[in-house]
Amino acid sequence: MAILELDNTTVGFGQAHRRYTVLEGANLKVHENEFVAIIGFSGSGKSTLISLLGGLVLPDAGEVRFQGQAAGGPGPDRGIVFQNYSLLPWLTVYGNIELAVKKVFPQMQRNERRDYIQKYIDQVSLTGSEKKRPAELSGGMRQRLSLARTLSMQPEVLLLDEPLSALDALTRSVLQDEIIRLWEEDRRTVVMVTNDVDEAVLMADRIVPLTPGPAARLGREFPVTLDRPRDRATLNFNPEFKKLRNEITRYMLEINEDAKQLRVATELVLPDIQPIRIGVA
Repeated sequence: MAILELDNTTVGFGQAHRRYTVLEGANLKVHENEFVAIIGFSGSGKSTLISLLGGLVLPDAGEVRFQGQAAGGPGPDRGIVFQNYSLLPWLTVYGNIELAVKKVFPQMQRNERRDYIQKYIDQVSLTGSEKKRPAELSGGMRQRLSLARTLSMQPEVLLLDEPLSALDALTRSVLQDEIIRLWEEDRRTVVMVTNDVDEAVLMADRIVPLTPGPAARLGREFPVTLDRPRDRATLNFNPEFKKLRNEITRYMLEINEDAKQLRVATELVLPDIQPIRIGVA
């Protein structure tokens, strides 16, 4: 049984007469301990999809299920790492994590909580930065802190909303390896959205493209059967990696072109509405 499911879900925003449908009839099954990457173009609804899976957005139609039951609103069982870090600027590294830990584990004693928080700080290589505030951290360090805070809540599913998109290439590579290492340690279920094909192939077990919006859907799935651990230094020379990357890239370009042609066709059949001019006869 899937741990997390989208069953024919539709989500839109705005009033009825000018509503914008972001996702329409989206279906997805994520199995326990699986690392799934959702890949799509900018504006295709990737962040809305993560919000839907995390309970931050409720579907207009269809259902989101967690462990076979209607998922409802957000909870610590589904932890989200956002693009923009979402850290409290007046709290330190330690304080940002402590706030989450106190909320999820209110019965934890002070000494136990201190050691528990330090474990996650060490895990993401922020040792020595415990008393620093977010403004004193680099972008990569802030994202490490955001990841540590989410992991400290021990979510059953980790949802990653393009957490590396704002980072430079070298920092991005380091954090990709860090996320893979953390995932391999406890095999937590992960759903990540990204617009980077190479990143998806490097990290995921399965890649699911999202069609361009509006009314985006989840398209053809691509299983990633490359052996783990994956060495980025040699991956570009792996024929299986190159074949899969090319297949996904070709598919994404095709569905993008199909979406463009559909938009043009829709515009052509719209009625020619003449403007009403109000003036003195």
